[in-house]
Amino acid sequence: MSLSPEIRQKLLIFQRIEITENHIYSRLAGTVKSPENRRVLEKIAADELRHYEQWRDYTEQDMAPNRRAIAKYFWISRILGFTFGVKLMESAEEKAQGGYEQLRGVIPEAEAIMKEEQEHETALLGMLDEERLRYTGSMVLGLNDALVELTGALAGLTLALRDAKLIALTGSVTGVAAALSMGASSYLSTKSEEPTPAHGLDAQRPSGPGVGKNPLKASVYTGVAYLLTVLVLIFPYLILSNYYVSLTCTLAAAIAIIAGFNYYISVARSEPFKGRFLEMAGLSLGVAAFSFLVGFVLRTLFGVDV
Repeated sequence: MSLSPEIRQKLLIFQRIEITENHIYSRLAGTVKSPENRRVLEKIAADELRHYEQWRDYTEQDMAPNRRAIAKYFWISRILGFTFGVKLMESAEEKAQGGYEQLRGVIPEAEAIMKEEQEHETALLGMLDEERLRYTGSMVLGLNDALVELTGALAGLTLALRDAKLIALTGSVTGVAAALSMGASSYLSTKSEEPTPAHGLDAQRPSGPGVGKNPLKASVYTGVAYLLTVLVLIFPYLILSNYYVSLTCTLAAAIAIIAGFNYYISVARSEPFKGRFLEMAGLSLGVAAFSFLVGFVLRTLFGVDV
């Protein structure tokens, strides 16, 4: 088949995408413990290689994989989780699928390849069961409580105490105590959600919101998420002497944490980003503004001068 220069260039781009993803899926398959997950990843990797070879039959030219993309998505998956890494890559792949539409009338295999690419995403969504995502609720609980409570507390303390080191000390004590409290509450809450023992056929069917969640792990995820948030929010007060600048940095850090975490969840769990982000950000900043006002009122009423 005689290809126009434009179509040939598109096919070469698709070739590189397919061989790159073949390498990524193959490497990820070697790191997955679940035999079923590994089998699916290996099948997808084989399909990507076959797609590459089909495009090569038309271009009659080999393409090297994108080594930087292989390293990027492999390490993203290793550090931030298999689910996040793969779905991030899949979202980039969807852009390439739009290009397949232009080839339907030119390349007979284009529509079949596009369908297979869509099946890959469905297969991945069906196989992903990652521990950190099962405990997302616990992490959200820790993050949200820390952001709302501590930004509010620090805002109030900033105007009430007006001393960066004293604010940092007070906020740290408050934050650590709250982290331990939240961890304990998460443990008791998750434990109370564990399903009661069933009999007969019902005993073979998992049910209830507590299924698959270990109370101790849930408490650790909640407590650690809370504690890490505390450390980030307190940090400006430890290195800066101006408490108003420290508060500004703390609020900026809170917004960054909210944005980063919600982006992670939106990709890994295919949930909308904007609504969750605006809700959490508005709640945290609203509480901080109210607490700042409370600090001013209390300082005026009690005539405290630190």
